[in-house]
Amino acid sequence: MAQQPEEPQTDRRTEAGPATLAEDLLLLLFQPDAGLRGTGAIAGENTLFYVLAGAVLADLGLGEHVRTVPGRGGVRVEAVAERPPSDDILRSAWDYLAEKPRGVQSVLAAIGPTLRGPLLDRLVERGDIRRSTRKTLGLFTTEVLKAGGTGRRAGLLRDVRDVLVEGVEPQPRVAALGALLSGSGTLPQLDREIPWTTPVITRAKDLERGNWGAGAAAEAVTRTVTATIVNNVVVAAAVLPR
Repeated sequence: MAQQPEEPQTDRRTEAGPATLAEDLLLLLFQPDAGLRGTGAIAGENTLFYVLAGAVLADLGLGEHVRTVPGRGGVRVEAVAERPPSDDILRSAWDYLAEKPRGVQSVLAAIGPTLRGPLLDRLVERGDIRRSTRKTLGLFTTEVLKAGGTGRRAGLLRDVRDVLVEGVEPQPRVAALGALLSGSGTLPQLDREIPWTTPVITRAKDLERGNWGAGAAAEAVTRTVTATIVNNVVVAAAVLPR
């Protein structure tokens, strides 16, 4: 039987607050033309829950909602008292850390597995991604993800590309996005949009280590927290199949 056309979906915009770092990262990893017959795909699905969890922790670090502290067996992350975030997803992670300081690997494993669905829903609600379904052979229903009309993914890619390709000194949020893309091992999959060259690899590794440039001196604590988180994402991603 012939493939049936996609079911249309109404563009649903939302009055939600600013996008979280994890939403931005998931949008960057979204590849509209990939997947079976162009159904859309998310790069790095096998390591995705670690990467998204790392983005949540990095976002908490950028907002000074968490900090790193020394602990038995290595560095731990703890919630900063009286500084809970307003975003529901970030707040859930902050509440988990408010119980007691925890190792980064433990936090990634605890909060990561449930993040993909809610974050993708948010991107659909914002209009950044369109979700519909398609039936093949009249039997199988396949989810189809297409680019929305907001242009936000293109803007994020431009910001990260300017840092990695052109050498522009990054803002902390862009630096964190670049570091997480590099640390997760997914940056090569964006080669058509961000060329995978030796200078790009070098700059990406600098971001992973928290080397964000002279202008980022005021964010020394944030850089340390982010570098610690990204390092743990690297370790986690390295042992998972690609």
